[in-house]
Amino acid sequence: MEYDVYDLGDVALQSGKTLPRAFLAYKTYGKLNEKKDNVIVYPTAFGDQHVQNEWLIGEGMALDPQKYFIIVPNLLGNGLSSSPSNTPPPFDRGNFPQVTIYDNIKFQHRLVTEKFGIQKIALVVGWSMGGIQSYQWGASYPEMVERIAPFAGVAKTWNHTYVVLDAMKAALMAAIDFDSSRVNELTSKHMRTVGRVYAGWGVSQAFYREELYRELGFEALTDFVSSVWEKSFMEMDPHNVLAMLSTGQQADISANPTYNGDFEKALNSIKALACVMPGSTDLFCAADDNEYEAKQMPNADFRPIESIWGHFAGRGINKTDNQFIDNQLKRLLGRSLEVRTF
Repeated sequence: MEYDVYDLGDVALQSGKTLPRAFLAYKTYGKLNEKKDNVIVYPTAFGDQHVQNEWLIGEGMALDPQKYFIIVPNLLGNGLSSSPSNTPPPFDRGNFPQVTIYDNIKFQHRLVTEKFGIQKIALVVGWSMGGIQSYQWGASYPEMVERIAPFAGVAKTWNHTYVVLDAMKAALMAAIDFDSSRVNELTSKHMRTVGRVYAGWGVSQAFYREELYRELGFEALTDFVSSVWEKSFMEMDPHNVLAMLSTGQQADISANPTYNGDFEKALNSIKALACVMPGSTDLFCAADDNEYEAKQMPNADFRPIESIWGHFAGRGINKTDNQFIDNQLKRLLGRSLEVRTF
């Protein structure tokens, strides 16, 4: 797997702790033009690495590397950027400090400005936890970000999403009897139950009712659950997962010194043209929450992905959903910034 690494040095986290020798893993697609104004930032989601984002990048697509310079920064905790699995003691495994979405975007901003000298971003786009990063970019750097496009991602972890993430954490911690002093005993095999828990949230009731897993080559429901959900989670490091769950549970674009918890103010401060695309049947990041968020933003369009693929309508699997997202991104990138009302 090819990617680059940007050394951040010793970084102060929002928690007050310092993470020594921190770094961001990232990959770029296309070339930065002379004006440095053809930039798209496309952060990764929970559990994903940059290769999982590549389905949305290609010639003739909205994210066309022949036209744009696309930067895909890996989420802290995902195993490529600084994570419990690749940080030396004393911050390895269960000792990895709390990292927030705000931290991630602050460090991504350093990558974009320090490494590449970029001062304007044409678009920040992302799925799921990548979506909340696009919101955070817009809220943290409203003068820099011209457009955002979160799909199947919310601007904060609403209570229901928090509970789902907490259930995933509980499924993992149950393996060590909820004894936090034993967290370093966790191994990837303990992730099997976490996959089972998430199996009920990743796609919709209608997906299961209509047995769409057969389109993916699985004849039996049990095969789909074990081969997709269990397998994908068992490939993750449990300590990385705990770190990302912590990041997800605390996610809120207003939870920082700029907005001091004023969520509506944070949303209203996003000057970017926005296209908010929830999955219409998403059980994890609810479309209703996205609709509320879009109404608080001065330049946002609310464009649901009409799909029974639930949260995974934004996962790059179903061709119809993929085409809808790509079409909306083309429309957004084609809009003139002069139409903004702020």
